[in-house]
Amino acid sequence: MRIATYTRISTDEEHQPFSLGAQADRLRKYVGSQEGWELVREFTDQMSGAGLERPNLQRALLEAKAGRFDLLLVYRVDRLARSVRGLAQVLEELDAANVAFRSATEPFDTSSPAGRMMVQMLGVFAEFERATIIDRVIAGMERKAARGEWCGGQRPFGYLIDKATSTLVVKEDEAALVPYIFRLYVKDRLGANAIAARLNQEEYRTRNGRPWSHMSVLTILRNRAYLGEVLFRGSYHASAHPPLIDQATFAAAGELLAEHSDDKAACRSNSYDYILSRLLVCAMCGKRYVGAAAHGRNGRYEYYVCFSRQRYGSAGCTADRLPARELEESILAAIGSAYSDAAFVDRAFADALRRVQATSSQVDDERRRVEAELKKTEAAIDRYLAAFEDGSMSSAQCGPRLEQLSSRLRQLQARRDEIDDVEQHQPEGPDRDQITALQGQLAHALRHGEVATVKTVLRELVASIDVHDGRLVRPRFRIPGAVRTRSRLAAPTGFEPVSPP
Repeated sequence: MRIATYTRISTDEEHQPFSLGAQADRLRKYVGSQEGWELVREFTDQMSGAGLERPNLQRALLEAKAGRFDLLLVYRVDRLARSVRGLAQVLEELDAANVAFRSATEPFDTSSPAGRMMVQMLGVFAEFERATIIDRVIAGMERKAARGEWCGGQRPFGYLIDKATSTLVVKEDEAALVPYIFRLYVKDRLGANAIAARLNQEEYRTRNGRPWSHMSVLTILRNRAYLGEVLFRGSYHASAHPPLIDQATFAAAGELLAEHSDDKAACRSNSYDYILSRLLVCAMCGKRYVGAAAHGRNGRYEYYVCFSRQRYGSAGCTADRLPARELEESILAAIGSAYSDAAFVDRAFADALRRVQATSSQVDDERRRVEAELKKTEAAIDRYLAAFEDGSMSSAQCGPRLEQLSSRLRQLQARRDEIDDVEQHQPEGPDRDQITALQGQLAHALRHGEVATVKTVLRELVASIDVHDGRLVRPRFRIPGAVRTRSRLAAPTGFEPVSPP
């Protein structure tokens, strides 16, 4: 009987009752003690047993399906899975592959109903043990937090973690910046964006060495660690680490944050639909543009701004802000112009057909190559098996090569399945009737349709909109059912980049 073993530990071997080496050694001895057993494969993982997404466990199941061994042996059932559901799934897959399962320390026979019940009971105990461990860890962390010790996660800006005492200690080169941020917000009444811009202008950086954003500023303004407290599971606990902010300043910042939050909620009630969101791409940094708004003397201004500039200010990107209404009008006009241009549609139609035909030819060539490789590999496996059966080659001689060939065979079969899927979902090319109907409906839909309708039309007809600067905005159109094609028509501009109102 051909035996495969599976061993597993969760993290490091120092705190494991049965290390990988100990499990493997005992399993080898166990196999050696059984008459007619031969150890042919060994699989091992150093991962949690909570899930089944472990590379070598999955490899063992694949090789079981390929008939590479007859029995899978583990040291204990909880090495295979720590949940009843996971254990049942593995046993079902092994059973479908006609592969038996056994534990070296827990005798049972999975071929009988009583034996299968015993395995499932062991799975219940393994799951219970795991849940108990989690509860003990959480309880220990709660006691640690109650003592004011740090319970993990990213350190707050301005502090370091003393590993010896598990407490926060002041990081002098960062700590002085925290009161400065609170003063700018509470006394100088600067917003989070303005504070981030000033910090970047003064060449300060976050703990990760990145430019400041309004979110990183808000994180500091909301963090009670600067009052000498630590957080665990939604509860704050007094700590021994030195506070960087007094209670009155932190409370004043909290009141301002609440006011600003109410203001933003009121703005959202009069929100503007940014129909080009997710389509605009900054040519300078490659990020998408996002919708934004500001209030000036003459009212509310809507515009699109590069994500990097929105988050980090000019330190992140210097791309221009673009006025939302003017830009949207320009893009809609460009779409209408392009799809009413017969030469453009004919060019796009012909180009799409060429690409579909070229793709189809490439897929056919790939299929022929894979089929030829499959026949060649299968023939090689047959030759080695014949040599083993007639005694001209021993298992030690042909085993390694058969393993390589079997692995190659599975790869080729998977590639053939991928090609089948590509052929089933391959586009057939654009439909002229569809394009003709679209031309008649497009102008009305873009000018008079609901916002949701306009967004849907734009997602179908525009692949992306490249923003090179405030006066060069180039949409990349696509024909429904076809491969994307780039228009030579730049969006008519006639508008200036937006300055902050």
